[in-house]
Amino acid sequence: MDGTTARPGPGRVVVGVDGSLFARAAAMWAAAEAALRGSTLCLVHAADTDAPAPFPPREEIVRSRRAGRELLDRTAGAITARHPGLTVVTELTDGAAPGSLRRAAAPTGTIVVGHRGLGGFSALLLGSVALEAAAAATTPVVVVRGAVGTAEAGAVLAAVRDETDVGCARAAAREALLRKVPLRLLHIWAVGPSAGSRTVPRDGGEEIAREHVRGPAEISDRIREEFPDLIVHAEGRKSHTVPGALVDASHHADLVVAGGRRTPGCLGPTLGRTTLGLLQHAHCPVELIPRQGPGHGRTP
Repeated sequence: MDGTTARPGPGRVVVGVDGSLFARAAAMWAAAEAALRGSTLCLVHAADTDAPAPFPPREEIVRSRRAGRELLDRTAGAITARHPGLTVVTELTDGAAPGSLRRAAAPTGTIVVGHRGLGGFSALLLGSVALEAAAAATTPVVVVRGAVGTAEAGAVLAAVRDETDVGCARAAAREALLRKVPLRLLHIWAVGPSAGSRTVPRDGGEEIAREHVRGPAEISDRIREEFPDLIVHAEGRKSHTVPGALVDASHHADLVVAGGRRTPGCLGPTLGRTTLGLLQHAHCPVELIPRQGPGHGRTP
């Protein structure tokens, strides 16, 4: 590693920069987040020159590292000008971006990435770095979507379903407190042909709806007890598509917080259909709270 480094500390915000407009937007969002938290901001640029093959010539490595250092310095200068009291450190690594971000975040940091970077096709909804960072991380990951600096919606939205989402709701509550805005706990359940066996029968629709709302209501009671100064709204809603309903709800949120769920039975890091749809189409930044243990939760 080159440049200024710091030992990972609690609440440190780590953001990847690669020179793209998406990464710059992510860096500015991460700076504002670190300022709200009163924590350190770490800018990471991964030169990715450690790949075993094809091994780049030494001159190319030197140029890549020089360009990376200049990019880090420019980004740090722009952030310091906007947030003069913020502590900003930089890390230039030779490895690939996802692993470099995880190492910089260590066990307690938050990773922030733009939804796309310099590589890939312009039509991609989600870049490979954002996808791998979100799927494999063991610390919170924020994928910055939407236009940074637009008018604030005045709410943090948490996607919840049952007791396994209490940690997600707590993380969302902390974010809402930082922003001094209400927290919306939203539970969406699928109905209709796309819901398969979960299709709501006519004679039992009301009972099933009450059952769906019971879990989020219990979560909201716990959050109100733990965060008495926070305004909490709980809502249950049925929809033909859970990802689509959450994406629509993101229109009215400054941040969506969701639990990172894996598809059971798949090898390696994966994302559930709802999580992936949210990351691909949300209208505001999305924070994924990883689930520990086998399976990392369930897919909706």
